[in-house]
Amino acid sequence: MRRGYLTDFHGSAGMAVVTMDKAYLWTDSRYFNEASLRLDSQHWNLMKQGQPKVPTIDTFFSDLATSHYKEKSKPLKLGMDAYVHSASFVQNLYEAFYYAAKDMLRGANEDVTGDIANGDHAVRVIVEIHTLDGKINMVDSIWEGRPALPKNPFRVQPMEYAGMSVTDKASKIRSEMKERKATLTVFSALDDVAYLFNLRCMGDIETCPVGIAYATISHDAVTLYCDEEKVAPAEVTEHLKAADVTVQPYQNIVSNITSHLSSNADSKVWLDNSRSNYALSRVVPKPSLIDAQNPVTPMKACKNAAEMEGMRRAHIVDGAAMAHFMAWLENAILVEKRTVSEVEIDEVLTGFRAKQPGFKEVSFPTIAGVGPNGAIVHYRAAEDSDLLKHLDDKTSILIDSGGQYEYGTTDVTRTWHFGEDGGGNEFRDLYTRVLKGNIGVDTMIFPENTPGFVFDVFARKSLWEIGKDYGHGTGHGVGAALNVHEGPHSISPRFGNKEVLKSGMVTSNEPGFYDDGNFGIRIENLLEIVDVKRGNDDIAAGVIKIADGDEPPAKKQKTPEGKKFLKFAKLTMIPIQKNLIDIDLMTSAELDWLDAYHQEVLEKVVPLLEEGSPAMDWLVKSCKKIQRNM
Repeated sequence: MRRGYLTDFHGSAGMAVVTMDKAYLWTDSRYFNEASLRLDSQHWNLMKQGQPKVPTIDTFFSDLATSHYKEKSKPLKLGMDAYVHSASFVQNLYEAFYYAAKDMLRGANEDVTGDIANGDHAVRVIVEIHTLDGKINMVDSIWEGRPALPKNPFRVQPMEYAGMSVTDKASKIRSEMKERKATLTVFSALDDVAYLFNLRCMGDIETCPVGIAYATISHDAVTLYCDEEKVAPAEVTEHLKAADVTVQPYQNIVSNITSHLSSNADSKVWLDNSRSNYALSRVVPKPSLIDAQNPVTPMKACKNAAEMEGMRRAHIVDGAAMAHFMAWLENAILVEKRTVSEVEIDEVLTGFRAKQPGFKEVSFPTIAGVGPNGAIVHYRAAEDSDLLKHLDDKTSILIDSGGQYEYGTTDVTRTWHFGEDGGGNEFRDLYTRVLKGNIGVDTMIFPENTPGFVFDVFARKSLWEIGKDYGHGTGHGVGAALNVHEGPHSISPRFGNKEVLKSGMVTSNEPGFYDDGNFGIRIENLLEIVDVKRGNDDIAAGVIKIADGDEPPAKKQKTPEGKKFLKFAKLTMIPIQKNLIDIDLMTSAELDWLDAYHQEVLEKVVPLLEEGSPAMDWLVKSCKKIQRNM
């Protein structure tokens, strides 16, 4: 919010830095186009993360501190809000400052002994970090009319969707705390708190069903820290009381951590620095800190049976909404012969989702990009924007959208073109290669303990064959009636995330291609990860191939190495436009996959549509088997 006010860039990833003479914004490749359009180049320098000659933020600051010291012989003063920045970010900064200071001071023959730690002598020589405690955030001090901190009430997530009680979750967490010898576990990521307490909220964070709060668990108490308005509804009060949850004011979190540490010299606080702000982390001395993935993260990532059933239901319902929408859009373009603005597309699509049972809100701001706007990966249409475009039968549109239902979360991207030529040969070639990448990931069978980055090459293979690529990752985790972007796993060319894919996880599968100034293509399905059943079901589905004379897999429960195998199962139930596919590029197996997928979509979505309705007609037509070359 503050970064958006300051820069007019509202993407989900980015950091603004202001010095006495310049201002910078760092963001990743998903937002290069949007940031270029949003930033006032007279005041802001766009720092494209990962590009040649673009320093990381850590390197930028350490170089700045070093040059400042050499020029003025005094430390650089760096200001930040400890409640805004993650503990891991500050930790990385200290490491960068430490090594920069060591190099500089070694050349000056000064003492460079010490550990990398807050307050280390070497660090303090070149930089003073001020967290401005007790002072108003510097952006807030110039922001007239800044919205107040939201205090929207929580609602209870019913057991039929949550699948596990608060008491059972706390018990499981305490078992893991015992193994790690932790006496207190702190949760500050909002989706962790929502998951732990089986609570959801609407309005605090746009399109995310979470509320502003903290949580702690000790061996004898489970505590929720939030404003009293958030727990005012009677059902929420009773729900928390039944789980023996204590509610304390939001601002008590820091003092309670401090009190816990001072109560016993052997206290150990489990706090994941990557999911906690620096204000909480800094009050825990290093010997008392257990900095590791918190126990909610893997619980939340691996959906239980109730959560997964809710996710499946949400995607079938979402398929019905999309069928209604596409029937409307196709009629508007091809029958009414009119153009449709990106804003109208967003509004009508949301309207069809809103008619579905259990719909709460969209799961992220809809991306409806006509023509060149489709190449802006996280584009958002607005009536007063110079970028706003209208769809006709001569241009393509990329629509990335999703819904938050009380029982599940959806996220789907399709690229459409209503022209007779399907956008031309080049467009169809690239569209087909993106689809081949999607199928390449979808059809993988893989052994347990395989990290997500392994799959990324399969999504890009067909594009790489012609020297093309895309700048974003291929897949992200998705919450169950929670945040549409959820960790800890991902599918990405960045090898830093070594989290393995596990049964019960949900991931997106979204290869794409973007021709700046012309068009964007992306095809995204959500997938659940399931065990390969070594029996007749998977044989019949063609998942497991049996060589002549081989022993049926049902008799081979594991490989000789003893590994279990996993595969992906489709959640998204929305057709893929067939006349944009270059049949000559597709293999028979890929065409079989497409026909089988469309048959599954038809079987699951048809029961939700009225016979003879435009939506039914569109779905049946879209799910017919693809015409093959003889």
